[in-house]
Amino acid sequence: MKKTIPVVGMACSACAANVERKLSGMEGVDSVSVSLPARRAVIDYREDVVTLEQMKVELNSIGFDLVIEADRSVVELERREYRLLLRRMLLSWLFALLCMAVTMRWVAVGGRDAANQLSMMLSLANIVVCGSQFYRRAWLQLRHRTMSMDTLVALSTGIAFLFSTFNTFFGERLWGSRGMEWHTYFDASIMIITFVLTGKVLEEKAKNSTADTLRQLLGLQPKTARLAANAAPAGEGDTSEVPVSTISVGDVLEVRAGEKVPVDGMVTWADSFMTAEGAYVDEAMITGEPTPVLKRRGDKLLSGTILTQGTLRMRARQVGEHTALATIIRMVEQAQGSKAPVQRTVDRLAMVFVPVVLLLSAVTFVVWCVAGGSSQLPQAVLSAVAVLVVACPCAMGLATPTALMVGIGKAAQHNMLIKDAAALENIRKVDALVIDKTGTLTIPNRQIDFTRADNLPFEQRETLKPNAREAMEQLQRMGIEVYLMSGDKPSAVEYWAGKAGIANYQSGVKPQDKQNLVGRLQQQGKVVAMVGDGINDTQALALADVSIAMAAGTDVAIDVAQLTLMGDDLRSIPQAVLLSRRTVSMIHQNLFWAFIYNMVAIPLAAGLPYAFGYHFQITPMWASCLMAMSSVSVVLNSLRLKYA
Repeated sequence: MKKTIPVVGMACSACAANVERKLSGMEGVDSVSVSLPARRAVIDYREDVVTLEQMKVELNSIGFDLVIEADRSVVELERREYRLLLRRMLLSWLFALLCMAVTMRWVAVGGRDAANQLSMMLSLANIVVCGSQFYRRAWLQLRHRTMSMDTLVALSTGIAFLFSTFNTFFGERLWGSRGMEWHTYFDASIMIITFVLTGKVLEEKAKNSTADTLRQLLGLQPKTARLAANAAPAGEGDTSEVPVSTISVGDVLEVRAGEKVPVDGMVTWADSFMTAEGAYVDEAMITGEPTPVLKRRGDKLLSGTILTQGTLRMRARQVGEHTALATIIRMVEQAQGSKAPVQRTVDRLAMVFVPVVLLLSAVTFVVWCVAGGSSQLPQAVLSAVAVLVVACPCAMGLATPTALMVGIGKAAQHNMLIKDAAALENIRKVDALVIDKTGTLTIPNRQIDFTRADNLPFEQRETLKPNAREAMEQLQRMGIEVYLMSGDKPSAVEYWAGKAGIANYQSGVKPQDKQNLVGRLQQQGKVVAMVGDGINDTQALALADVSIAMAAGTDVAIDVAQLTLMGDDLRSIPQAVLLSRRTVSMIHQNLFWAFIYNMVAIPLAAGLPYAFGYHFQITPMWASCLMAMSSVSVVLNSLRLKYA
């Protein structure tokens, strides 16, 4: 069974990697994919071997949590976590300002000893009230031999606090008596936590924007429905308002003008002032088509669509997680939680990143002590702390998944459902596209007299889909060769290929022929996309590098496909290629700047310029600011995709 479960407590890519490793190591868990910005884990597990409750206990042991309780609202939980984070940040800023007022002598508090002792109490209060979660998670992870950003924050602030506390009581006796200058760094300890919390608030705010599409889809789900006593016309039976969760297959429901269809079902009766035999339903959220569709008795209705006028009654056919809308939401959730191939490499780097930073910090401390002796001990401590703080695994960890979340969400807004991140990454490479004709390139007409079908004009068997020619021309301008394959007779295929502007076409083909063409193109070194809608297309869809299905097609084709087009507008295909190119370009930008940031910031924090005669160094306070801003900048950069 595959489920998407919210995860609470992740702060960086190392956290996500720890969650993934912990769950993957459990017996009965076949695969796990954890998304940091989505704060969700896609878990494929065997219910007869392991339960979600057991997974929750395992994650609790390292400081994280699974939200599996049915009565807990994930959205409300995330809002509560955000409000708590915001309060901690504001309180931390208060402690920071008070400490600065003391250390900068903005207020008179007595001598140096009194100022240091007051700063110590402010710093301790900040650690306990605002930063305790860093220490708690770092300790739990240490017990299980794992590390994350919490480790870096806890170590850096803890070292700064302990060194400053030592100097508060023994500084004059140990350093001053030898003529050495000494200081306390309580303000740095407070500011590290303050800037980290500030960065997390900004980061969460930005990450919430990447999940807008999913929240919009969730908002389409109706909360209540009108349960009717029978399938008779409206007014001839009582109705009562009930929660959608209580509806069962076979129940009769009534929908009035302006209301959402509560579940998937079939019309039993419909009436409006425009027609006595039906009512119009807006299905734009599913198909992308702006024109309402006339629904008569026996027609199918989809959850979340809107009755524009009139009244209808329906019989429930699919309820709960089996409705089309629930399936779409589940697909988007799982796609946003999946990982592109490049993310696997980043995850492996994240697992070794924190230990490497700890090693670099220790080397920095030793080098300063060896080079300057005991007189440079304060500088050695500050440099080591700055290295711990400035290193940012978050930026690397957020680089790929935030761009993917925005890209997959934008695809969903344009009625394209992408099955996983790997598909989004691969669509950009397509340079050959094989497309089926009937139902894919064209729409077959209804009520045809098949005894006269051979003598009818082609425009009366079927019609070219709207904007199909424009879509094919866009693909060819993008350097993608288009091949039309159909089992229809030669004259019909030639006609529709000409109407669509496709030069390469073949008629009278069988399913194996489509598969063979895909294979031949791949042997020529091409990356092939296959577009189809029927069972006869599934062989070619399965073989293709990128498989694209029409939502109106068969369930088999949709199951095989990596990309599903919800409407009839084939311009979605070139849009998907462009979106893939932009998304992958954004990922590369994010990774480049994340790595450059660490390559530049760590040496500057360690004090490398001093070796060349330049008295410049990033202090722990500014290191925490830079670290926070690097994560925020990656998320904000990814959000540019929403407006591209």
